[in-house]
Amino acid sequence: MTVTDARPTVRPPGDIAAPADIATAAVPLARVIRGGLVESVHLGHLVVLDADGAVRLALGDPDVEIWARSSLKPLQAVAMLGAGLPLSGAPLALACASHSGEPVHLDGVTEVLRGAGLTEAHLQNTPTLPLDAGAALAWQVAGRGPESVAQNCSGKHAAMLATCVVAGWSLDDYLDPDHPLQRAVRAGVERLTGVEVAHSTVDGCGAPLFSTTLRGLARAFGAIAAAPAGEPDGDAARVATAMTAHPDLVGGTGRDVTRVMRAVPGLVAKDGADGVYAAGLPDGGAVALKILDGGDRPRAAVLTAALRVAGVDTEDLRAIGRTPVLGHGRPVGEVVAAFDASHGRGAVAAGAGTAGAGSDGVPSR
Repeated sequence: MTVTDARPTVRPPGDIAAPADIATAAVPLARVIRGGLVESVHLGHLVVLDADGAVRLALGDPDVEIWARSSLKPLQAVAMLGAGLPLSGAPLALACASHSGEPVHLDGVTEVLRGAGLTEAHLQNTPTLPLDAGAALAWQVAGRGPESVAQNCSGKHAAMLATCVVAGWSLDDYLDPDHPLQRAVRAGVERLTGVEVAHSTVDGCGAPLFSTTLRGLARAFGAIAAAPAGEPDGDAARVATAMTAHPDLVGGTGRDVTRVMRAVPGLVAKDGADGVYAAGLPDGGAVALKILDGGDRPRAAVLTAALRVAGVDTEDLRAIGRTPVLGHGRPVGEVVAAFDASHGRGAVAAGAGTAGAGSDGVPSR
């Protein structure tokens, strides 16, 4: 007699086709060590590219499809410049930012709007308090609540609106995926990444979000960071110059994205929600990573270790990647990357983690 298993196939709620899971090829990227014992492990995917685009290191699946989240902002800014956005310097850096909501950030966003003949009322991004705890407290003490201008993506939205004004496009529907602005952004993402957009959705701020691959994201950051030397008058060079000149506007006080750009001259870096980070070097090399659990805790540890694989190693960079694990307020361990510089030069690990410890880490936000 043949016995069959009558249990039904279980799929995620609302999932009809059970698409490939981002966890399928994920490998350990960082380990959390407490008292000499590995307490937990962060899995994910990572790719490090050489200046010519060759893979120096791949952990997990370098071609896994991801939502790059706010790491996509420099690419969106390049596309907006191509559509006529008349910004440079500090205002352009804010267009690429996930800012902390400090006064310098909010004043800058207001200036971008004012320059386009607009006000904060035109913003359609999700209202929140400032990201920085101190700034949020001061904002509330002043009697303010969640507002679009205070949300960390308000610089991008102000730039989107300013682009629409210059191009003569409608404002009320600038977040519609079929709006000329968003079609231009989508085309710009595909051009810089070299990857066709396969999926689209809505980001946390309300803007359309376009998928890409980890390798595509790294490729784009390498191209942007190398642009000032290769095509100094181009739109990508304008974005790179703005971000590297104003890292404080791209992030904020104490943020690792700001610190890492200050520590490495010419580095173009951008953090993204749900465990994404990307960075491009002025020689065209690049790093992109995705932490599987979406957490911030290991991102800086993994980023700084990946930059060492790419050939960048300074004490300032190591300090940025150093985060202790605390017990009763005192260090009793640390977060360490699950790889080091010896894993470079075309090394690939898929389905299993690499041994050894590299950098220590700090969370982003």
